[in-house]
Amino acid sequence: MKKAIEMKLVVSFIFLITLLSCKDNSNPDVSSIIIDLKTERFEKDFFSLDSNRLAALYPQLLTKHPSFAENFLTTILNTDPRWQGDTLQNYLRGFSASYRPVFDTAEKIFSDFSSYENEIATSLKYVKYYFPSYPIPSKVITYIGPMDGYGDILDKDALIVGLHQHLGKNFSFYKFTWVLETYPDYISNRFEPGYISVNAMKNIVNDMYPEKQDDKTLSLQMVEAGKKLYLLQKLLPSKPEYMLIGYTEMQMKDSYDHEAVIWDLFTQNNFLQTIDQNIIKNYIGESPKTQELGEATPGNIGSFAGWQILKKYMKKNPETTLLQLMNTSDEIIFQQAKYKP
Repeated sequence: MKKAIEMKLVVSFIFLITLLSCKDNSNPDVSSIIIDLKTERFEKDFFSLDSNRLAALYPQLLTKHPSFAENFLTTILNTDPRWQGDTLQNYLRGFSASYRPVFDTAEKIFSDFSSYENEIATSLKYVKYYFPSYPIPSKVITYIGPMDGYGDILDKDALIVGLHQHLGKNFSFYKFTWVLETYPDYISNRFEPGYISVNAMKNIVNDMYPEKQDDKTLSLQMVEAGKKLYLLQKLLPSKPEYMLIGYTEMQMKDSYDHEAVIWDLFTQNNFLQTIDQNIIKNYIGESPKTQELGEATPGNIGSFAGWQILKKYMKKNPETTLLQLMNTSDEIIFQQAKYKP
């Protein structure tokens, strides 16, 4: 009996080592890659200014944050440089007063931003490893803007993080009607701190491979979306899949459990070769659900299927590099994968 127990322990230990080894080998060692990344806390500087003299003191922010402070005024706050007199001062003071509770909440959650900076820096190491010629951002800029406005942005040399969209899905402001009109619950449920690095890498992926405007069949748009999700997973190997595609954990599980049913939706309705954008938009991109598959089914189900096509293709072509994969024809990937769950 004792020998049997020892044998089980040895087998279990070997299995565990094998499992860990496989996991380690699936991702490159990027520990030696140096990323010089600094974080600027713009919201701290903004809300520390005397609210009664914001317009007069704002040039200080322009000096300290030359690339962002002007865009914050004109693009994020949508102010007009031609405003005269006290108009700008009154606008800035109104924003500062209204968003002080948002700033106070952000101060509690992000009093120490270092863990998020480190997570982004690690992902940027993967970017540099896979795409050495891509210009790596040198800084992260955090800010607080209008709830129904911009969130996370990629600038030419900075990853810009809208902390107002990372305060936890139950933050009271997200439930205001005027916010829900822009960001309904299925989107604001992802307004968690853990999505900061996900959004940052999504912006980089979209910058490297912007969406093409030419007409494509649904099957090829699936593959294109699947490429980006596959790449995103390589840049964020520690993030669970459901966060990368924007599902809940249960929605991710159910999608895998019903993978064949999802595929049948496309094949039995002859959707794969359609170029009808009214049909395609039901399956690619943000949406609360997939009507035909039931109320609990997430939207963007075509991207989920495309992701599985990419995995199947890469399983058949393990020697393909990420750069080669992203430059491979969507048609070739679709045909060679021969995906059928």
